[in-house]
This record gives sequence, structure tokens and C-alpha cells, in this order.
Amino acid sequence: MYQPPQFRSTDRAIAAEAMRDNPFASLISTDGAGLPFVTHLPLHLEERDGSFFLLGHCAKANPHWRYLQERPQAVVTFLGPHAYMSPQIYPDLARVPSWTYLAVHCTVSARLIHDAAEKDGLLKKLIGDHEPAYAQQWRGLGDEFAQKMLAGIVAFELQVVDLQCKLKLNQHRPESHAKMRAIYAQGNENERQLARWMDRLGLGVTAPAAKEN
Repeated sequence: MYQPPQFRSTDRAIAAEAMRDNPFASLISTDGAGLPFVTHLPLHLEERDGSFFLLGHCAKANPHWRYLQERPQAVVTFLGPHAYMSPQIYPDLARVPSWTYLAVHCTVSARLIHDAAEKDGLLKKLIGDHEPAYAQQWRGLGDEFAQKMLAGIVAFELQVVDLQCKLKLNQHRPESHAKMRAIYAQGNENERQLARWMDRLGLGVTAPAAKEN
């Protein structure tokens, strides 16, 4: 990913927050012809012994798990909120439109999970992320149904071996921050999320004036 220094973040906590807030990811491998093969899927992030792991699954009919088996190294991308940025945010006219966004790219090493109990545990973590109340319904469907469903998927654990985090929020143009944040705060859901990220990073926040003695 192209990363100008003003947009590069090395803060793992920020990357983790971006991934957890935007868990619907793109898993990218190479197929037998050497071309990219992409599966869009939700992933559960957890941290163990200082390393990030992404847990997910695909349908058994999806050939992606075979590509992971043959070539365990893959890439996972997360796209956070994004929005158009108008040149109206600047105090002068010699400006051009742009686009703001958050993105995290992970290089991963895959381990396939075939054990039914481990797959069930993985599913419960995903359920916990998105609809904890469904866990009771899942348990109530019975072992025969659960085993049938588990047999139809292949689960995997993706250990993150390299991570890139890009926060493109016009950090290098402080003269734009106040108006940019005000516009985003009144906009659609993506824009409001970007305004919250500006607050998170301290962009557009005016320091209080020093008091005279």
C-alpha cells in the first residue's frame, strides 16, 4: 500500500481499533494461474503473546481454502470509513478535491482448521462479535444440525506477520481541519465516523489559550 509518511500510523492499538470497527475484510490469495483471488468475509481479531490473529471461515465449495493450503501466505485488507473531501475546506481557492479514508493491510500466514470443536469455537467468537444473543439459538439447534453446518465450511486462523495502517485525514494541512471536521460531523455515517477519527487523532482541536498571570 502506498503510504506517504504523513498518513502512516505505526500505532498497533489504532490498527486494532480500525479492524474491529470494520471487520468485513477482503482476503486475497493467488489462484492456480497466479492471479489474485478475493473473498469478502468478516474476521474476528484477537491478540496473543503480542501477535494479531484473524479468525474466519469460507464455504467448503469456495476454492479459497485450497489456495491457502497450497500457499499459506496471503493478504487481508480492511477498509474503514471513507468520504469525498471538498476543496471548500481550505481558506484559499488553489486547491483540488480529494478522498479521505482509513485502511489496514495485513500480510498473514494461514492455518486451516478442520477440527469440528475448534470450528465451533471460532463461530462462537464471530457470533459474539455481531449477535451474542444468537449463541443460545445456535446451541439449541442440536448436534446433528450443527455438525452438518460445520461440515460445510473450512475455518482458518490467519497470523498477522506484517501490518500497514493508513489514516488519510489531511493531517499535513492543519488549516483545513476545523472546516473539514465541521462538514463531516454533519454528513452521512461515513463522514461522521471520519469526524470521530479526527477527534481521536486530535485533528481540528484548538488548544486553549494560555491564561495571563
